[in-house]
Amino acid sequence: MTTKVHILSGIELARPFQIRRLGHFGLNVESPEKSLQFYRDLLGFKVSDQIDFADRLPPELKNQVGPTVGFFTRHGTDHHSFVLFPKKAVEKVNPQYARFPQLTANQLTWQVGSLQEIVDAFSWFTDQAIPIIRSGRDLPGSNWHFYPTDPAGHINELYYGIEQIGWSGHSKALAMHDIKFQQPPNLPYHSEYAEVNRAIAHQIHIHAGWRDQSNIAETYPVDGILLARPFKIIKIGPVRLFVDDLSAAKDFYTRIMGLRLTEEIKYQGHSCYFLSSNTEHHALAIYPTALRTILGLNPSSTTFAFAMQVASYQQLRTMYHYLKDAGITIQPIPHELSPGLGHHFYAIDPDGYLVQFYWEIEQIGWDGNPRPAGLRRTFGLNPSTWPTTIESQSDSFMGEVFLGPLN
Repeated sequence: MTTKVHILSGIELARPFQIRRLGHFGLNVESPEKSLQFYRDLLGFKVSDQIDFADRLPPELKNQVGPTVGFFTRHGTDHHSFVLFPKKAVEKVNPQYARFPQLTANQLTWQVGSLQEIVDAFSWFTDQAIPIIRSGRDLPGSNWHFYPTDPAGHINELYYGIEQIGWSGHSKALAMHDIKFQQPPNLPYHSEYAEVNRAIAHQIHIHAGWRDQSNIAETYPVDGILLARPFKIIKIGPVRLFVDDLSAAKDFYTRIMGLRLTEEIKYQGHSCYFLSSNTEHHALAIYPTALRTILGLNPSSTTFAFAMQVASYQQLRTMYHYLKDAGITIQPIPHELSPGLGHHFYAIDPDGYLVQFYWEIEQIGWDGNPRPAGLRRTFGLNPSTWPTTIESQSDSFMGEVFLGPLN
């Protein structure tokens, strides 16, 4: 059968969109406020907006689900790169969680390059009979999107045009959230600049949005800047997921989503796949559920781990001691399960989720081949044994660059 060729801005592709990067990720937690003590106060994510699910709940459930407010947080200028939603509330709001009770990630989000791609991709996914939970536009966040699901139930999001938060730290004013869409728009659509001008013309105070406030003193010198922590998170991902049907997941993320298979490993006889969205070794890793038991991880969640990159090897070493001093538990996980990552370690968040921290990730060139295993770094599981300095590799400082000042 001949595969249809789609033309994307003059380029022939197998699908009418191209994922450029992992944009953000989200977890459902018992208490988002408690989780903020870890992700905001300890790690430095800033709250950009909040969302209350109470209005979406039946009246009889509002007082039975505990917290109903979730938080959008960011590490850079994207409106959000990490989302914390109240677990019991969203499980009642979204029937996907009843169908897949081990689903604890609320979104796995991929950026494409244009609004045209979102519109065309929505039609293409519909033609492929891929389940789509909803579509339209995110408010807060302003990104145009739709939410397809993988065979294991994980909620993916394809999006374009997420709101950028500038030097003042303010998100869009709540009064600018009146532009709602439940379907992709008719094209061409007006620009973001035109929307701001419209708000000004309607006398909306455009600086009335959320601004994160912190009373943590900036006392740590970090590469010439005083910060509130001795490190700076500069990138999110990879995401690590468990699935029952590895072949179905691989097919979805390669054939449907267009991610590239960088590497396959065998761990205790089980295949594991590592998939890239750009030049990084992988943005997504999928593992068989059988490994969850072998590793002694939460049997009620398909989320293995979520990774975050800090700006340097020195910051990573300092971060380890900072988290230990704060009473955070460090979990040893075999390095073989993260090929392509340099020095890294895992910490446990308040809900028991694994958060992986690293400073370098292997970059893949034009031929798509990863670095041979024998040429990769070797290092111990205990970061306290790592040397003070290490040699640079050819791609140590390559990959997605953090834009803007550290703060």
